[in-house]
Amino acid sequence: MRQKLEEESRQHADIIQMNFVDNYHNLTIKTMMMMRWLASYCPGASYAMKVDADIFVNVFYLIQWLRNSPRENFITGSVIQDGRPRREPSSKWYVSEELYPEESFPSYVSGAGYVFSADLAARISWASRFVRVIPLEDVYVGLCLRMLGVRPVYAYSLPFFRSLFEIKNLEYDRCTFAKLIIVNGFKAPKLLRVWQDFAKGHKRC
Repeated sequence: MRQKLEEESRQHADIIQMNFVDNYHNLTIKTMMMMRWLASYCPGASYAMKVDADIFVNVFYLIQWLRNSPRENFITGSVIQDGRPRREPSSKWYVSEELYPEESFPSYVSGAGYVFSADLAARISWASRFVRVIPLEDVYVGLCLRMLGVRPVYAYSLPFFRSLFEIKNLEYDRCTFAKLIIVNGFKAPKLLRVWQDFAKGHKRC
């Protein structure tokens, strides 16, 4: 595995390695490291995107959609407005009252995939110094945004107000996917097949 990673890094220069254990409960650490890296090494970027490994991204529509989007204090994705902490210790998303005493979460974007103006990377990184860490990385970003006074923007299509960031699993349909920015739930081999078909034929939709 190490040899393959080194080969990938040499060929594409697309791997960033940080010093922490990469597991679900450390996703908040991983995300904050990403924000700090962006702030340090990508000062000229307009936007950044965070996506999980099992996400289909319609890059063509994303670029088109961002042309009319704000370039400062902007974050969009699947906005969750009614989130509440799970208090059952057996839950994957358990958060104790001691760690987070509030009864609800502020608005946040699902960690499956979201886009933000690059200026927010430094601001979120700064805010994280004053916000207690919880193991839900997307909620934690929302807590940092609340401190900054930044509200996530709901991205939708007209006339049905369908979210462009689809966090439910959908069966692949080229023309349905052409009208979305992300779709959730693909294993790597299928994701590659879907992308190859989509890239060839999406303009016909």
